[in-house]
Amino acid sequence: MTEQALAMLRAAGAEAIDHPGGHLMAHLRRVSALLASWGAPPVLVSAGLCHAFYGTDGFPGALLPLERRGELVQAIGDEAEALVYFYASCDRKASYHTLAADDAEFADRFTGARTRPTAQQRRDFAELTAANELDIAAVSPEMRDRFGPALLELFTRWRPLLSEPAWEHCRDVLG
Repeated sequence: MTEQALAMLRAAGAEAIDHPGGHLMAHLRRVSALLASWGAPPVLVSAGLCHAFYGTDGFPGALLPLERRGELVQAIGDEAEALVYFYASCDRKASYHTLAADDAEFADRFTGARTRPTAQQRRDFAELTAANELDIAAVSPEMRDRFGPALLELFTRWRPLLSEPAWEHCRDVLG
């Protein structure tokens, strides 16, 4: 976690945005810590901290407009910012069902472009998604009851993409 990224999150109001388990900043810190505890590389840990900057298909409020991507690059580096963009750009309905397949097609909700992500992109995306969703399920029994079965089904399909620690945590939280 860089101090610059944390400062950007504070300036964007992440501590004032309600989110399951408190506020958005707390969630972002927990996601980042969870990824670190699973042994994720530093770029993925940084992406975990910043994954909500451009909003997501499930959390539409952006903290930073896409036109200002360069600012996030300055804070966390090109590779981590690219992961943040990739995560935020996912059209979940069009992309989730085939993500584990070698020929998975990924739909960018910002541009409408369809691409075939690399195996590493798919693994990083699955790991970040698991950390995000499992954090919410762990802190909110209501969300776990409502979405847990579907998440367990999703992560079971994505099992080939998940690290062993991520899969164990999935089973602990949702199983």
